[in-house]
Amino acid sequence: MRIALAGAGAFGEKHLDGLKNIDGVEITSIISRTGEQAAAVAAKYGAKHSSTELEDALARDDVDAVILCTPTQMHAAQAIACMKAGKHVQVEIPLSDSWADAQEVLRVQEETGKVCMVGHTRRFNPSHQFVHNRIKAGEFNIQQMDVQTYFFRRKNINAKGEARSWTDHLLWHHAAHTVDLFAYQAGKIVKANAVEGPIHPELGIAMDMSIQLKSESGAICTLSLSFNNDGPLGTFFRYIGDTATYIARYDDLVNGKEEPIDVSKVDVSMNGIELQDREFIAAIREGREPNSSVQKVFDCYRVLGELETQLAKG
Repeated sequence: MRIALAGAGAFGEKHLDGLKNIDGVEITSIISRTGEQAAAVAAKYGAKHSSTELEDALARDDVDAVILCTPTQMHAAQAIACMKAGKHVQVEIPLSDSWADAQEVLRVQEETGKVCMVGHTRRFNPSHQFVHNRIKAGEFNIQQMDVQTYFFRRKNINAKGEARSWTDHLLWHHAAHTVDLFAYQAGKIVKANAVEGPIHPELGIAMDMSIQLKSESGAICTLSLSFNNDGPLGTFFRYIGDTATYIARYDDLVNGKEEPIDVSKVDVSMNGIELQDREFIAAIREGREPNSSVQKVFDCYRVLGELETQLAKG
């Protein structure tokens, strides 16, 4: 399986590190914003080709699939370009930053028949897999999810603290993780509300947001998001259910009393990004639809589109 990766920044390297652990995978092309960065990352991971243009990778015969870790605003158009070039594609979350673009990506996927998977990593973290397995076994039902997504990002920087060329978004990027996960764990979302705080004068985005969700099962979710929180970074999920309480912090899980739960045997790795990439590769090899395919996460973007409309109305 010969892979091109576009967007060799902080998250792109997480994918490259995960791909190293998957048998039969070769990184053949690295695409990045600058030629220097592309060449340096290509040398680090043994890719024979590097460029600043995605089109260069799509024209190559030694590229079977593409992983897109590019700016959000490029995701939909680039995913479509990959599929039309005959390549399978995994596009990092979010699939798009509009409901219309999400619909177009799904249309092209159905037209081309290529694997198109979206990086909804929470479906793959061992912590959330553990909870999902209990739900599927009928041993646990969610009553409420309480989620906090907090960063300190008053300047436009990435996870490495480096300057970004694009602006992140609480709704279309960070809320997408929780909106999809809640539906995955508790059923289709039938009600959604959102409010946002002041717009940042330079970044042009809301720095604080609150979202309420209700699923068809009757479960509810409260999501708080902030780029203003000066404290521990990341997302913390509290599952309150009928038989237990769980708190998930990325790949780790504790119960409601902060007692650790061993999730090391849930899957073949404790790295959610690696597990996500393993699913992408396996789906291509087996000719099947992957977990977090564009079809399976599609309804998340319907909800985000509805919330955007709410927020626009004030």
